[in-house]
Amino acid sequence: MSAGAQRPIAQNRKARHEYIIESTLEAGLMLTGSEVKSLRQGRCSIGEAYAHEQGGELYLRGMHISPYEAATRRNHEPLRPRKLLVHRRELAKLLGQVQRGGYTLVPLSIYFNARGIAKIELALARGKRKADKRQSEKKRDWSRQKARLLRDRG
Repeated sequence: MSAGAQRPIAQNRKARHEYIIESTLEAGLMLTGSEVKSLRQGRCSIGEAYAHEQGGELYLRGMHISPYEAATRRNHEPLRPRKLLVHRRELAKLLGQVQRGGYTLVPLSIYFNARGIAKIELALARGKRKADKRQSEKKRDWSRQKARLLRDRG
């Protein structure tokens, strides 16, 4: 998240386990009023979400925003594709890497910035193999053990 960002509304905790994160970027979301109100209540899930290109624009699929109870008949559809707002050059660079390099655009977290605008942190990621996951788990366990030893010793 960028400087001045508040606590995340939703995080994709499995993303760092399932993917090797190459780079991250912040993107805006095109939302309806009832979606924003539901997000402010923290009723969102991005565990199964991913970004893809459609008609020269970037869309987020699989993000679930629960319907807002106080809304009238103009309530939103929970799993509708939502347009992501990124600069044209960033979009061209991302789509080039996704098409050529076998990368995936995965959301890491969603939050409101200092101005109260909903933002999403996207990662350009490559899928981990089972051996990669084991290796990162070994590194994490060793760093915990090392910290424990140093703490007990000193």
